[in-house]
Amino acid sequence: QVQLVESGGGLVQAGGSLRLSCAYSGRTRISSPVGWFRQAPGKERELIAAIRWNSGTYYADSVKGRFTVSRDNAKNTLYLQMNSLKFEDTAVYYCATNTGGPDYGLGAHQTYDYWGQGTQVTVSS
Repeated sequence: QVQLVESGGGLVQAGGSLRLSCAYSGRTRISSPVGWFRQAPGKERELIAAIRWNSGTYYADSVKGRFTVSRDNAKNTLYLQMNSLKFEDTAVYYCATNTGGPDYGLGAHQTYDYWGQGTQVTVSS
């Protein structure tokens, strides 16, 4: 069984920064891709950043240049550093991983089959 626990969300003013963390444990593999999704009210869940064990990364255009994904394999922790936050970044942020199903690529939604509970990020304008 896999466990993913996000933390670090909160309220921040536009232009500010936050760092999200995701502690993963259980039946995960170091080679598994891990990523961050977000879902705003009334919108579909969106893959915004992801990383492989060897640090290959993916970013959605909406966050490229502002967000940085990283992982500490020794601590089994995934991070998302979010800078220059905008009102439209307001969403619930989820970390996700692949637990053994098909890998369609780092930037493919279908690669990820397990999500954490999410953490709320609210950006005030």
